[in-house]
Amino acid sequence: MKQSQDHAATERLAIDVLRGLAMDAPEQAKSGHQGTAMALAPLAHVLFTRILRHDPTAPTWPDRDRFVLSAGHASILLYGVLHIGGYEVSRDDLVAFRQWGSSTPGHPEVGHTPGVEVTTGPLGQGVGNSVGMAIAERQLRRRYGSSVFDHRVYAVCGDGDLMEGVSHEAASLAGHLGLGRLIWVFDDNGITIDGRTDLSCSDDAAQRFGAYGWSVIRLDDAEDLGAIEAGLRQAAAEEERPTLIVLRTQVAFPSPKWTGSHKAHGNPFDAEEIAVTKELMGLPRDHTFWVPTEVRDFYRKTCESGQRQRREWMARLDKWDGDRGELDAALAGRGIQGWATKLPSWSPGEKVATRVASNACMDAVADVVPGLVSGAADLTGNTGTAMAGADAQTAATPAGRQVYFGIREHGMAAAMVGMALHGGALPVGGTFLVFSDYMRPAIRLAALSGAHVIYSFSHDSVGVGEDGPTHQPVEHVQSLRAIPGLRVIRPADANEVAQAWQVAVDADGPTALILTRQAVPVLEGTVTGAVDKGAYVLHEPDGPPQIVLIGTGSEVAVCVAAADDLAASGLAARVVSMPSWELFVEQSAGYQESVLGDGLPRLAVEAGATHGWERWADATVGIDRFGASAPGGVVLDKLGINPDNVAQQARALLGSES
Repeated sequence: MKQSQDHAATERLAIDVLRGLAMDAPEQAKSGHQGTAMALAPLAHVLFTRILRHDPTAPTWPDRDRFVLSAGHASILLYGVLHIGGYEVSRDDLVAFRQWGSSTPGHPEVGHTPGVEVTTGPLGQGVGNSVGMAIAERQLRRRYGSSVFDHRVYAVCGDGDLMEGVSHEAASLAGHLGLGRLIWVFDDNGITIDGRTDLSCSDDAAQRFGAYGWSVIRLDDAEDLGAIEAGLRQAAAEEERPTLIVLRTQVAFPSPKWTGSHKAHGNPFDAEEIAVTKELMGLPRDHTFWVPTEVRDFYRKTCESGQRQRREWMARLDKWDGDRGELDAALAGRGIQGWATKLPSWSPGEKVATRVASNACMDAVADVVPGLVSGAADLTGNTGTAMAGADAQTAATPAGRQVYFGIREHGMAAAMVGMALHGGALPVGGTFLVFSDYMRPAIRLAALSGAHVIYSFSHDSVGVGEDGPTHQPVEHVQSLRAIPGLRVIRPADANEVAQAWQVAVDADGPTALILTRQAVPVLEGTVTGAVDKGAYVLHEPDGPPQIVLIGTGSEVAVCVAAADDLAASGLAARVVSMPSWELFVEQSAGYQESVLGDGLPRLAVEAGATHGWERWADATVGIDRFGASAPGGVVLDKLGINPDNVAQQARALLGSES
């Protein structure tokens, strides 16, 4: 009995120590969110000491449970648990909370802090990531066996996550797919920054998630460790439905002044309130970042089970009789050695839409890029993302590599990030380029976190045609180019698509393929092009070039035709295909000059917004207005994307240069 009492006392002390850290770090930084972290300290304690399969000495072992703090503003809670639990998060790291160069940024960032699985903060994105993680886990478990993959995905979310629309899309998809190893814990504290949630929301979360097909568990006492553990274990035992645990909490508990107040969300307590609250919990009021030895020892002891589980997993993996090369490639999101030799090529003169060529590339390499998982937002055939012969990803066929995301661009994009960061999946997701707007928050986080994903954005210009300006992208390519860390590739033809696929699979981070709806000609020279360098000379005139025409995508063919027109009138034009600004920037100054010429006038041609082209060109033929409803060829022609206009603008540029 005495040992049991001591154990319980140590657990209560550990929870209060987490609450102390949750107050100290924001006070030190004069910035942060302590209220949610304090309220959820018991939950975090139970998760990390009783539930999660994790090993601080090997934080990325593939069969660990995944923990996603979707309510990323409570990052200090996660950092505190990681610190006490033996991860490489030191006391000095906590003291440097939210400071330049620290490993404890204001919201969790994957790859920045050991033990952080995804980059969260923009509300709703983390829970969307968790759905992708659950898809990846289930698919891997079915493809390679439960001796290799057998874990769960836990996410903690708040009212803000559930109000954001992405949570609806993600939760609806998870319920439809029957992702039984997915557990969300809803921090039901009844407040937002503005005040009580009833100012803006009267949803019943339990009914909402029940309608999605989720199992729902209610826990009314956030301090009852036994009830929290029982609820989590009940959820973990659910194999056919995802589970929402509705945990009723009080923000900033047990602060005498701020418990239950929306003002505790983002305002650091003053020193006196921290001291009073610590004294109430029995902590030394004048000690900051205090972690007693018995708490640290308790956490390290509980981590031994995770270390044992990892060793047992390694032993099982050693005995596993599957294809280790395939498994390793899948986990890395790469191709098996020599995979790119499977990519197809096309002959000059053929006419192929680049979305169709992209689909052919994916089908050709699906067997040698084992992690490929493809899907679209209800546009699978339209975007070149239908994987030939692949089963649909469903509860009945959990190994399926074809995901039907439905009309859920937000949810698809967030899930793709989760799949990639989980490991074992290289997700391809498609929609029309104009609807990349719906995906932008997750695309940005994919770039920030270095998630290895491939976007298949088709219908890439006003060439979409009759659907009109609502469906015709104009500013979208430039908008995507503005995202740091996102590789944007707009191939000129089918052969450049194949090279773009090699880049997308072999390189780190996210790649956006910008693809045509309409058929475009396969050009001379592209089969030996240099998409991996971002730009290359596709056509050189007979004599010394007088001007350089720079094209991307379908406009490269327009440039070639314009060069022929100019040649007929005695003007020599070099044609450069520039599928990727980002890749070209990585090249040496010498290579860039060899492509663009030294002192030659340059005219860029792209059927989209001209903003940004001044970096590479002296003038641009583009579209700085919305499109129109008419056949695609007509719209392009009327808006000046034709060889005659390009040749005319080239002559004008040469005239001004002279």
